[in-house]
Amino acid sequence: MTDLFGDSASPALALARKWRPRAFADLKGQEHVVQALSNALTQGRLHHAYLLTGTRGVGKTTLARILAKCLNCETGVTATPCGTCSACTQIDAGRFVDLLELDAASNTGVDNMREVLDNAQYAPTVGRYKVYIIDEVHMLSKPAFNSMLKTLEEPPAHVKFILATTDPQKIPVTVLSRCLQFNLKPMPPALVAQHLGEVLAQENVDAEPAALNLLARAAAGSMRDALSLTDQAIAYGSGRIEAAGVEAMLGTVRRDYLFDLLDALAAHDGDALLAQARQLAERGIAFDAALQDLGSLLTQLALLLHAPGTVEAGMDAERMQAAAAQLEAETVQLYYQIALNGRRDLPYAPDEFSGFCMTLLRMLAFAPGSAGGPSRPAATARPAPAPRTEPAPRAPAPATVRGTEPEPRMPPAPAPAAAPVAAAAPAEPLAPPAFAPTLTVSEPGPRAAWDWLAVVAELRLGGMAKMLADHCELAAQAGDTVTLRVGEAHKHLLDRTYQDRLVGALRDKYGAMLDVRFEIGAAADKTPQQVRTRIREARLAEAEAAIESDPFVRELVDHFGGQVDAASIQPLGEAT
Repeated sequence: MTDLFGDSASPALALARKWRPRAFADLKGQEHVVQALSNALTQGRLHHAYLLTGTRGVGKTTLARILAKCLNCETGVTATPCGTCSACTQIDAGRFVDLLELDAASNTGVDNMREVLDNAQYAPTVGRYKVYIIDEVHMLSKPAFNSMLKTLEEPPAHVKFILATTDPQKIPVTVLSRCLQFNLKPMPPALVAQHLGEVLAQENVDAEPAALNLLARAAAGSMRDALSLTDQAIAYGSGRIEAAGVEAMLGTVRRDYLFDLLDALAAHDGDALLAQARQLAERGIAFDAALQDLGSLLTQLALLLHAPGTVEAGMDAERMQAAAAQLEAETVQLYYQIALNGRRDLPYAPDEFSGFCMTLLRMLAFAPGSAGGPSRPAATARPAPAPRTEPAPRAPAPATVRGTEPEPRMPPAPAPAAAPVAAAAPAEPLAPPAFAPTLTVSEPGPRAAWDWLAVVAELRLGGMAKMLADHCELAAQAGDTVTLRVGEAHKHLLDRTYQDRLVGALRDKYGAMLDVRFEIGAAADKTPQQVRTRIREARLAEAEAAIESDPFVRELVDHFGGQVDAASIQPLGEAT
């Protein structure tokens, strides 16, 4: 009778033990350490104490055992031990008498360390060197560290110390200064997935590439954790590793779902966005983990957009490129910040699903050019002002003049009368400034005369492309050819990327045959930005005049020595 790993009469080894590297060439992802140690062994430049640091499962103990074989191989001190001699086989089996592995987490006291150091003075029994491997050395007590300082600094010639730890900050500097320190790096997910594929091919286990990617990401840089999760996935899938099974086993989000979320956001498709959220809920995926993975994906997209040379080619490279092509850099930054805030606020939501959906809808609503809400015209007709009558005299009331705005004047209550009285003719409303543009809400074709301010207001632009449109003025328009002028002070906005976005938005609205040209000319005074500035200045001047002429304000100034702070005055409807 056989099981998945062989004969059931001999218990199967876990993959992490069965595929533990036996030589430097088998180590994955630690080339910087392997090269340094190989050169030292080849040149005979051996140190008496080594410190290996790194997160769990990256190969610290494995590297220490390989180094012990290199020092005691019967062929001599070499970077490539034979693996077949008595010393190599016994070290692999854990039975080599001159190799002592000490777990510092269980032997923390000074007495344990003194026992080790007392035995260190004796010559090796069968090997060339006595090798002491002390794992999790940071767990030793302070007296234990002090007791080993002298021996660690000047040990006997036949003794080598190899210390391993996941937390080097807890090791005294007096110990660190006596060791040659090597930092083992976490494994990148692409390398972990590749190694898992090689192991499973040797084990004759079918595995989907997407499933291996999920296992590699869940391992968080630890090859041992990846192999342990692979064992669990084999058991879960009855001998086959599938992406759906691994996703259910881990409770994590497959990157395909995250890319689908980004596709829906890029397309401004709220229905598709919420459909993806419902799929995640049906699969029982934790929404906190979903937002965490989404933030990690957005980080990689930001790196791809701003510093593509720092991004390693690996998993999902095609979809990463596609997502980067359809999202602008500022949009990625906005999505990232919203994902962080949404994850922080998730405990305060009515439930996790509602909080996750609101986070996605917030991304949709605040994205530049979003169509998530009902479209509104650039400008709408304002309702006619109410009839104005002379305000009734009012008694002065205590008020703060500095930083206040004039309250709207309300008409007095009509006097009671026995019979209806004809209403007085309303006074003429205040005329708008003479230079205020007329906003056309209709959509003219390319050959119709453009109101450039209204056109810019209706374009779906954001970031620097929107700034470029705000600082352009319509210089000429002939048929399908439009010339936009930018002033000298803003010619730096004429970047090819920003031009292409503005032209693309105009062609989306008025047709692909539209020919848009840019020129640099004299200071433009009819740009949307300039028009808005003049309107605001006029409204501000009107507000200041209203404050200065208000009888109540004048009375406070004249009788109480008050002063009006002009810098604090804002037109109605604007934030202070």
